[in-house]
Amino acid sequence: MSDKTYDTIKTVALLVAPVITFIGALVSIWNVPYMTEITATLAAIDTLAGAVVIVAKKIYEDKKGEK
Repeated sequence: MSDKTYDTIKTVALLVAPVITFIGALVSIWNVPYMTEITATLAAIDTLAGAVVIVAKKIYEDKKGEK
């Protein structure tokens, strides 16, 4: 994974959590249908992005240590 790809995924992961909180607050305030499904889907996406960042960081650190 390139540094640019890692940085992009990391940025998305760090930004998605606050966005999920914001969207969750709005859908509950405005009684949007499927509120639970929307927030659960966004949380699942953020969790996956976080896992990808952790794995990518580990791979990067392992390659850096081999040099």
